[in-house]
Amino acid sequence: MPRYRNRYPHSGHGVAAALKWMREFRRQSWQRLEFPLAGNDPGWLKANHGVDSLTWVGHSTFLLQLGGFNLLTDPHFTERASPLRTVGPKRLAPPGLGFEDLPRVDLVLVSHNHYDHLDELSVRRIAHEHPGAHFFVPLGLERWFHARGIRRVTELDWWQSAQHGAARISAVPVQHFSGRGLHDRDATLWCGFVVELAGRKVFFAGDTGYSRDFADIAERYAPIDLSLLPIGAYDPRWFMSPVHVDPAEAVRIHQDLRSRLSVAMHWGTFRLTAEPLDEPPRLLSEALAAAGIPDDRFVVFRHGETRRLDLAAALAMAA
Repeated sequence: MPRYRNRYPHSGHGVAAALKWMREFRRQSWQRLEFPLAGNDPGWLKANHGVDSLTWVGHSTFLLQLGGFNLLTDPHFTERASPLRTVGPKRLAPPGLGFEDLPRVDLVLVSHNHYDHLDELSVRRIAHEHPGAHFFVPLGLERWFHARGIRRVTELDWWQSAQHGAARISAVPVQHFSGRGLHDRDATLWCGFVVELAGRKVFFAGDTGYSRDFADIAERYAPIDLSLLPIGAYDPRWFMSPVHVDPAEAVRIHQDLRSRLSVAMHWGTFRLTAEPLDEPPRLLSEALAAAGIPDDRFVVFRHGETRRLDLAAALAMAA
């Protein structure tokens, strides 16, 4: 079985460190928080074929409407990020868009196989109810999809690209790891994606720590018109920094990619780490101010929020 590695070495953690972190995490108590859903218009989303828009469903799941295509990232619509129905991280904010409210799905990006990013029930339902949907996945995951009867799958290595209609999808390296059980650590690849469509470039980070990979991505693709970047699940830094960026590092990625517009994700949906769930947006605002970047260049959506994207305006603003 192949074992994949990050391109840039970092200080990983062994079993003892993982057990220490789990003990610390279980001892903590948190204030109960609620994230009210933003109102959106599913009817408009279903009928929309000409207006570029972005809807945050929650965690790392977005519905991107661009150039007449409907694209989903790391689709997760179920109650838990877990192999079990009754145990594991529970959704603290309901999906911002109901599954039944999705428009026709054309493209699905799956960044890696962790349970909060690859949800089996969600992808099975997409494949069943949206038979035209095509899944793009990193190396090693095509077999997993085929075993579940999902055949419209393209598997990509880092820096490899594929064309789907007018869209060009490229897998790019990020710093993370993979695994769904005790014996498959790093047996499949992890990646981010760059989607080139309608004259625009969109970057979806998936899940990542900070590394020189982003400078390498910038050499090939910058400037990026729209970046979807994680800002949560970062505390404690002694354990999480190799695999999850904090808000200040997300700002560094925004800068590395010369992103014209970035949108935050990977916060406020599942409790995966120790920071308060509402802390990431506050720290993001502080990091943007420290870097002299206007708040409207790196924005935070409410769960369920839809915004019409004027990427041409973002391009002019960034010039």
